[in-house]
Amino acid sequence: MKALCWHGKHDVRYETVPDPQIEHPRDAVIKVSSCAICGSDLHLYDGFMLGMESGDILGHEFMGEVVEVGAENKKLKVGDRVVVPFTICCGECPQCKRGNFSLCERSNRNKAMAEKMFGHTTAGLFGYSHITGGYPGGQAEYVRVPFADVTPVKIPDGLTDEQVLFLGDIFPTGWQAAAQCDIQPEDTVAIWGCGPVGQMAIRSALLLGAKQVVAIDNIPERLTMAEAGGAITINFERESVLERLGELTKGRGPEKCIDAVGMEAHATGHLDSMMDRAKQAVMLETDRPHVLREMIYVCQPGGTISIPGVYGGLIDKIPFGAAMNKSLTFRMGQTHVNRWTDDLLRRIQEGQIDPSFVITHTAGLNEGPEYYKTFRDKKDGCIKVVLKP
Repeated sequence: MKALCWHGKHDVRYETVPDPQIEHPRDAVIKVSSCAICGSDLHLYDGFMLGMESGDILGHEFMGEVVEVGAENKKLKVGDRVVVPFTICCGECPQCKRGNFSLCERSNRNKAMAEKMFGHTTAGLFGYSHITGGYPGGQAEYVRVPFADVTPVKIPDGLTDEQVLFLGDIFPTGWQAAAQCDIQPEDTVAIWGCGPVGQMAIRSALLLGAKQVVAIDNIPERLTMAEAGGAITINFERESVLERLGELTKGRGPEKCIDAVGMEAHATGHLDSMMDRAKQAVMLETDRPHVLREMIYVCQPGGTISIPGVYGGLIDKIPFGAAMNKSLTFRMGQTHVNRWTDDLLRRIQEGQIDPSFVITHTAGLNEGPEYYKTFRDKKDGCIKVVLKP
C-alpha cells in the first residue's frame, strides 16, 4: 500500500509500505477514505517530538471502511464506516473506566519508554512517535486498528466524510478545551491560536454558553474564519493583546483562557519569544511557551487556563508565582476522544455544527508531502488539509 512516511525534519515521503495485518483478535483493518494533516503533525515535521524513527507512517486523524475484523471483535463488521479516534483505548483499565481514554494504561506497547519520559505511561496514539507506541498512522491507504472493539466510532448513513472526519481529533479536542473551562454565562473566553483546534474551541465555547469569545492570531484568513464563528478577534501583530483584552473585560481579564497553540508559539517582537527560539536551537529548552506566559499574566484571578495545545518536553521562565498567587486552575491533556464522540455526533446530526467549515484544501494522498509544506507555511490561505488515498 501507499503511505506518508517520516524520514526526518521536513522530510515526508509518499512511499510503498507493507499492508497491515490482523495481529490480535480484537483488531480491525480499515480502508482509509479520508485523512487529515493536523497541527500536531507539524511538531513531527519540524523535528520537535522525540521518539520518531525513519520510515514511521504519519497521521492520526482518519476514517474509512472496515475491510477485516479480528475473531474476538463483536462491535464491527466488514463494511462498517468508522471514524478512528487518535487515542487508542482498551476500555477496561482503571483510567478508561473513568473516561480518561488518553491515559489508557494498556494501549501503549512502548509503556516503559513513556514511563521513563513522563513518570507513567499514557495511551498509545496513531502515527505519533514510539513514546506513544510507535503505531503506524492513518495517512495511508489502510490502517490496523488495535482494540477496535472499543476505539472506533460507527458513522450512520447520511453524513459525509467531511462532516464527521474531525470527530477523530480536532472537534473533540476543541470541545474538551472549552468543556474543561466550566464556562459560565457571564464568562469571557480568550483563545490563543485560530488554527483548526482553535476554530473548534471558538464554536464549542459559544455552544457551551460563553458571553463572549475572543480569538487571538496574526493570520488574516484564520481571523476571518474566527469572526464567522462568532468570535471577537485580535491580531497580535497590530494591537496589544493585553490592552485589548483589558478593554473587552473592563480591566478584569478573561475568566477562561485556552492555549490552542502549544510548543511552537510564533510570537514576534517579544524578548521572551526570541530567547525561547535561541534556547530551542541549542536544546536548552524543547518548547516555546510565550502563549502560556501571556495567558497566566492576563487571566482573571480565580480563572481557568485550559491547554489543548501539545507540549513535548521542557519549558522555561514560566511565571508560576503569578499563577499560584492568582489562584489559577490549570486543566490540560491529550483529548479523551471517546468521552465526547456520542454527544458531538448527535450535535452534527442535529445541525448544531458542521465541522467541515474548517477545510480549505483537499488533495490526493500522493500530494501529502507538498501539503505538509503548504500547511506549515500557511500558504494559499491554508487552514485545514484533507487527503484522499
